[in-house]
Amino acid sequence: MKKKAATLSRRAAARVLASCYRRNGHARWQDPERVRKEGPRRYKKGDEVRLFVSSPGELQTIQQCLEILEFQPGKPFQKRSQICLPLYGWDAVSRFLDLVESIP
Repeated sequence: MKKKAATLSRRAAARVLASCYRRNGHARWQDPERVRKEGPRRYKKGDEVRLFVSSPGELQTIQQCLEILEFQPGKPFQKRSQICLPLYGWDAVSRFLDLVESIP
C-alpha cells in the first residue's frame, strides 16, 4: 500500500510556489493590441505562467502545491534540461501573481 504524502498547508504551498517562480519562472500577458491588429486566428499567444523545475520529484511537489491552492496547471513538457509546468488563462495568471506578490 502506498503512503500518502504529507499535505502542506495553503500558506506553505504558496511559499513553495513563490520560491519556484522567483527562482526560475516567468509570466506572459496577451498583447491586446496585437490581437486587434493581427486577429485572434493569427496571434494565439495567451496569458501564461511557466514554472521550471529540474526533477520529476520537484515537479510532483509543485503540482501538489497547485492542487492545494486550486490551480489547474497544463501538461508539463521538457524544455532543454528542465521540465516546464504551464498555468494558462487570465484569471489563473492574475491570481497566481497576486499570490506570489503577497509572500515575502
